[in-house]
Amino acid sequence: MSTFEYDMAIDRLRTLRAEADADGRARRLRAARRWARRAEYAARRAARASAAVR
Repeated sequence: MSTFEYDMAIDRLRTLRAEADADGRARRLRAARRWARRAEYAARRAARASAAVR
């Protein structure tokens, strides 16, 4: 393999890794938002239940 081919392969690998990192960050961000939304809903339910008991 020539140096040019090697450099092209390394560049492609870097691109793929960067895309995988970005995908992972996006997935974690979506999951964090989903869990935050669930926690907010749970807090609202608890507040309503607490108010109903009073």
